Amino acid sequence: MPKMKTKSSAKKRFKVTASGKIKAGQAGKRHGMIKRTNKQIRNQRGTMVLAAGDERLVKIHMPYIAK
Repeated sequence: MPKMKTKSSAKKRFKVTASGKIKAGQAGKRHGMIKRTNKQIRNQRGTMVLAAGDERLVKIHMPYIAK
């Protein structure tokens, strides 16, 4: 049986933590920062851990990550 392919877009956007959770960049930071509060901008720095439902969707596209 041939190897399954990992979606290139998924491997570029997501990382897996040691405990198997999925890390992703925080959304909503590309444009329109003037409308956002300073608190919102501050809280959107860095990365976030995906919710369980979203995590399942990402793991479908990345078959060879630790499950």
